[in-house]
Amino acid sequence: MLDRPLVIVDLETTGGHITRDRITEIGLIAVDGERVERWSSLVNPGQPIPPFIEQITGISDRMVADAPPFAALADEVLERLSGRLFIAHNARFDYGFLKNEFRRVGLRFHADQLCTVKLSRALYPQHFKHNLDSLIARFGIDVPPGMRHRALGDAEAVRVFLEAAGRELGRDVVLAATHAQALSPDLPPGIDPDVADALPDVPGAYLFHADDDTLLYVGKSANLRSGVLAHFAASRGKGRMPRFNRPVARIDWHEAVGEFGAQLLQIRLIRQRAPLHNVHHAGGLVSFRLDTVDGGFLRPVPVSSDDVDFSRTESLYGVFRSSREASRALVQLADAYQLCQARLGLETLRAGRPCGGYGQGRCKGTCLGREPALHYNARLLKALGKLKLKSWPYPGAIDVIEADPVSGDSIAHRFDHWRLLGSFRPGEAVPVLAAPFDAEIYKLLLALFRKVPAETRIVAVEETAQSSPVVPGGGAAVSATASSTRRG
Repeated sequence: MLDRPLVIVDLETTGGHITRDRITEIGLIAVDGERVERWSSLVNPGQPIPPFIEQITGISDRMVADAPPFAALADEVLERLSGRLFIAHNARFDYGFLKNEFRRVGLRFHADQLCTVKLSRALYPQHFKHNLDSLIARFGIDVPPGMRHRALGDAEAVRVFLEAAGRELGRDVVLAATHAQALSPDLPPGIDPDVADALPDVPGAYLFHADDDTLLYVGKSANLRSGVLAHFAASRGKGRMPRFNRPVARIDWHEAVGEFGAQLLQIRLIRQRAPLHNVHHAGGLVSFRLDTVDGGFLRPVPVSSDDVDFSRTESLYGVFRSSREASRALVQLADAYQLCQARLGLETLRAGRPCGGYGQGRCKGTCLGREPALHYNARLLKALGKLKLKSWPYPGAIDVIEADPVSGDSIAHRFDHWRLLGSFRPGEAVPVLAAPFDAEIYKLLLALFRKVPAETRIVAVEETAQSSPVVPGGGAAVSATASSTRRG
C-alpha cells in the first residue's frame, strides 16, 4: 500500500474534548506489504457515555462495563503502534487522544502521522467533501451494518480508500501526496513539540510569550489547536496572521465552554495584560451627544465615558478611542454628506464667512444661511444614524448561557445594559464587576443578538435573582470561562 509499515487507527470516545473525554473503543489495522492484521477492543472509559454519543456509535455504558480500562491495554496498544506510520481520518484527533491516554499511565508515545482527510484533499481537489461518509459513498466502500462509527469498521473504510486511490491514480501518485503531507505540526524552534498534541480542540484564548516572558499576543479561537497552529502556518505564507517582532518562546492557553466565552477571555486578557501586538485602549471613550444651538441647528458635542455612562445614556453616536479619532470621523461624515464643518464644530463659525468645505463643494452653504436648520438637521441625523448606540433591548439583566452538548458543561455570563457583571457556573455565586462600558463587549453582544448559536441561550434574570448574595468581583470574573490552563 505504502512504502513502510503502517497502522490505520480509529477510536470511539465519550466526546470530542481531547483531555476531558476518554476512549471507548480502539480499532487498529496493521499493514506490512501484503500482510494485514486487525485488532480491536472496547475500553471502559471510567465515565458515563453521553446519550448523544451512544446514539451515534451504538456503544453504551452496559457494553463497556466489563471491558478493560485503557491502562490494562496500554502496553499491547503501544507495541502494535510502535515503529509504524500512524494513519487516521482526522489524525490529530485519534493521535491526541491516544497520546493523552499513554501519558496518564506514564508511557511516552510519538509517531509520524498521516491524515487521510488531508490526503483526500490533495488527491481529489475537485471534490468539496472529504469526510469519511463522503469517501464511503464516492468509492462504494461496503461497510457492514452496525460497523459505521465503530472503530474497526471505520478503520477498514480508510484502508479500502487508500487501496482504491492507489488503483485509480497509481501508487506513485499516492506515495508522492503522502510524502508531501506535513506529518507533524510546525512550531517555533525551542517550543516542545508535545505542545501541538496537548492543545485541545475546544474554544479558548491563547497567549504567546517571548523568551523573557514578555506577552506578545493574545488570540482567541473556536478551536485552540487550529487557532494556534494557524499562526505558524501563516509565518510561512500559508495564511494571514499577525507577524511578531520577536520569536515566540512559550505558549499558554485558557479553555472556554463556548466561542462567546473565548471572546470574553481575549478581551479581558488584552485589557489586563496589554500584549505588544494587540490593539488595546486604556483611557476613556468618546461619543457624541446632539445639542441644539443658535438657530435650531443640531451640533455633535463630544462626551467622555469618564463623565457619562454610555451604557444608560440615550442618543449617543459612535464610540471612539480619543477626541482625535472622533474628530476624524466627523470630517469623513462632513465630506460624505456635505455637512458644514463650522456647524459641526470642526472650525469656528464666523458670520458671513463660509466654512472651509463650502468653496470645495462639500457644504451647501449652511454657514452662510443658505440652508434652513430643518434640512441640515435631517441630513446630519441620517449621517449619524449608523453610529447611534443601541438601547439595551431587555428590561434588566440577562444571562448568556453557553453549554457543551457533549460534556454537559455550562457557564453563564451576566450582563446588564451592555456591561459585564460576571461569569459563573451552576451553583456558584454571581461575581459583580464595577466594570465601565466596554466598546468591544458592546460589539460582541450586538453580534450575539443578531445570531445566537445553537448551544447558547439568552435568559432574562429575575429581579429577585439579581439581589441574591454575590461575591465581589474584580478581574477574576471572566476567568471562570477557563476550565483549565496549560503551559507549553
